[in-house]
Amino acid sequence: MKAYRLLTEEDTSAFCHKVTEALSKGWELYGNPSYAYDAATGKMRCAQAVVKETEGTYSPDMKLGAL
Repeated sequence: MKAYRLLTEEDTSAFCHKVTEALSKGWELYGNPSYAYDAATGKMRCAQAVVKETEGTYSPDMKLGAL
């Protein structure tokens, strides 16, 4: 099964740490990162899709971050 996650965070080092943690757990970058202004908070936000090939069958109850 191929799992997919979209990681998002404000444009701080926390976003880089979130992506780095996913990579260290075997997730791979998927596509280009995105960067957008969040008018509600007045801050920039980052997003990066990641994928991971894993054992098992998909279920909506899966905790993708735990894979």
